[in-house]
Formats: sequence, C-alpha cells, structure tokens
Amino acid sequence: MSFTIGLTGGIGSGKSAAADLFAAHGITVVDADIAAREVVEPGTACLDAIAEHFGAGILLPGGELNRRALREIIFNDPQAKAWLEALLHPAIRELIIQQLNEAPSPYVLLVSPLLLETDQHQLASRILVIDCDESEQIQRAAVRDNSDAERIKAIMATQLTRTQRLAKADDILHNHGTLEDLAPQVDALHQEYLQLAKAANY
Repeated sequence: MSFTIGLTGGIGSGKSAAADLFAAHGITVVDADIAAREVVEPGTACLDAIAEHFGAGILLPGGELNRRALREIIFNDPQAKAWLEALLHPAIRELIIQQLNEAPSPYVLLVSPLLLETDQHQLASRILVIDCDESEQIQRAAVRDNSDAERIKAIMATQLTRTQRLAKADDILHNHGTLEDLAPQVDALHQEYLQLAKAANY
C-alpha cells in the first residue's frame, strides 16, 4: 500500500480545500465520504441490505438511497446507527484500501472526517489534522451546507473534540485565514511527505 497521509478535521475545518491543494501537486486523494457514497449506489449489496432492513421507503423513486430519510432515522435511533455502521464501515474500508493500493502518486492523501473515530487511521502512515477555531467551523459549515448552528453543533458532538484531535496529530495545518495562508503550509508538508515516502521505500 502507498505511503498514506490521513487528513482529518472537524466539520467546516477546510479538509476539501487542503485536499485540493495536495491534488494540485499531483497527489492522489482518496476521499472516505465519496467511498461511503459509492458503497450504497443502486445495485450494491449494502443498498440492498439497507432497503431490506429499513423498508423500501428508504429509497427514492429512482432506486437511489434517500440519504435525508436515513440521516433522520439514525440521528434519533442509536441501534439503527450501530447496525448501519456495522454494515457500512467494513465495506467503506475495503474500497478505501483498494483505492490506496491503486494510487500512482509518491504518497496518497486519505481524507476522512471520522479518520480517528473509526479504524481508518490504521491505514495511515501519518495523521494530518487541519485545525481552526470552533466558531469558524460553525460559521463555514453553516454557509456551505445552508444549515443552522444547532445542527452543526450536533454533528460536532459526534466527532472528537478539537483537543482530542490535535493530541493525535503528527502534523497540523492551521486554517485560520484564507487559502493563500493555507497553501504555503501544504507546499512545505508536500516536500516533507515526498522525503518520508522515499525514505520508507514506497
């Protein structure tokens, strides 16, 4: 498997912006959120199991997963959430591993909001945390998702705290300003990761 950098951060912290900057250096980006969507596409075993468990009403007229309906169910039912995670996490992990193995770049970036909350961090050689103030997280996420602060805070409550996340970081990106402030940090880390990957004989 490629030398893997696990990038994580809370909602609204700037994971996508950072990933785009690494991608601009020619680095393969494996996105756990995209993998999570792919394992429940129509025709997949996971989607069939979800429809069987929750009923056909969990599907949209075209056969796709009704994500909003599923979110509402698991938000209010811990048992349903546990069942869903037991189904999806192994499937997502398997797909991520496949994509990491196929990555052609000198190292690969695994982007996951729940990297540290799940066993996905075990796939990473180093943990990179993108950090910003919690007030900034709420403001950015609310604008991006057209959501209210209370819902953003509820999502944040399911993730590690900022302190817990930073304690597990090998490297930190400080995202308190603009993209122009973030880019030089990514440039420096990119050079460091190239050297680490080379030293590890990847």
